[in-house]
Amino acid sequence: MRVLAIGAGEYTTGYVGGQASDSDKGAGVVGITLFDLRRRGIIKEVAISATQGTKFPGIREHLKVKIGDVYKNMDIQFDSYPADDVVKDYEAYKSALESLSPGDVVLIFTPDDTHFQIAKDAVDLGCHVLIAKPIVKTLAEHQELMDLAAAKGVYVAMEVHKRWDPIYQDARQRITQLGDFSHITAYMSQPKHQLDTFRAWAGKSSDISYYLNAHHVDFHNWSQENKARPVRVYATASTGVAHEKDIPTEDLISLHVTWENLDTGNLGNATYTSAWIAPKAEVHSQQQFFYMGHKGEVRVDQAHRGYTVSTDKAGYSSPNPLFMRYTPDVQGYFAGQNGYGYKSIEVFIETAKALNSNTMSMDEARLQHAAIQDIVPVTAILEAGRISLDNKQAIVDISYDANGQVKELIVKG
Repeated sequence: MRVLAIGAGEYTTGYVGGQASDSDKGAGVVGITLFDLRRRGIIKEVAISATQGTKFPGIREHLKVKIGDVYKNMDIQFDSYPADDVVKDYEAYKSALESLSPGDVVLIFTPDDTHFQIAKDAVDLGCHVLIAKPIVKTLAEHQELMDLAAAKGVYVAMEVHKRWDPIYQDARQRITQLGDFSHITAYMSQPKHQLDTFRAWAGKSSDISYYLNAHHVDFHNWSQENKARPVRVYATASTGVAHEKDIPTEDLISLHVTWENLDTGNLGNATYTSAWIAPKAEVHSQQQFFYMGHKGEVRVDQAHRGYTVSTDKAGYSSPNPLFMRYTPDVQGYFAGQNGYGYKSIEVFIETAKALNSNTMSMDEARLQHAAIQDIVPVTAILEAGRISLDNKQAIVDISYDANGQVKELIVKG
């Protein structure tokens, strides 16, 4: 199988602004996973597409230092698009797609507003597609892409790696046994320097709610599968820090959502908050939630795992090897295969291979990831939140058709 990663930024390569990212992803996530999957014989070829070919020499040197020189027998070679002398080519991914065959895998880690068109082009070629959250930005885009995927018979899903976090997985299963949904408060943050990392699109093509709230909105929707549905949304925001950096975006966004329990009609309420103005701290991302059902409650603080490290160079930190382990094993090999960042990508590729060989049905595949057919409410909530902010905190209702499928968003004022 050939795998194409579209987008060569922090999450794919760990390379930002001509140097290694100073986040917890300095060696990237997607690239290192694909190189290891190739080493293990699970995939055959790796390609990476970007809009700027002139940064590939820097990326190759960066990958050599961060990966090739660190791990035993780790081949970091990849096909790149566009050529190294191309300054800008926003359609370079199309040339990369031409190198694929039906049944190959495309991973999309690009600015949010580009997901839809790139995914459409990949699906149209018969490729299976995993898309960084949010999968797309609007309900209309979601429904069009979902219909195209069904017509082409390919697997399309949103990459929300928290579904592979063992704590979140266990919490989800426990929540399904707690009766009607009553309340959830969720919070996720990133530090201020991410505003500079994402300066090119922050507030222009997307916002922190699409980028981070997507995790907990998806987790909650996953835990309420066939049990409850969102019916009303309004959003609030805080501003100031980003504006001081001349970045036209909100610092923090909270989505306030009313859910309806399907069997009883009982209502529940949710607040999902995300921010990218956190101070430099012991973790890159705070991530926590409190859930209350009619029969119990669950509290998760997954930023702190009882594991701390202090060094002269980096100071105090609370590392997260559950996401991605970057320390080699005793033989010098990469040892991050059990990290939930790695598993999210590996399992998607294995699922695509099983679909290609007809050893797994599409219904079975849908149990593996946030499949496009099952996360329509997630897109509806995220878009409704943006509509609310753009309309002075208007209330936005989510309507459903006779079959219980999301139909449209209605602005109430």
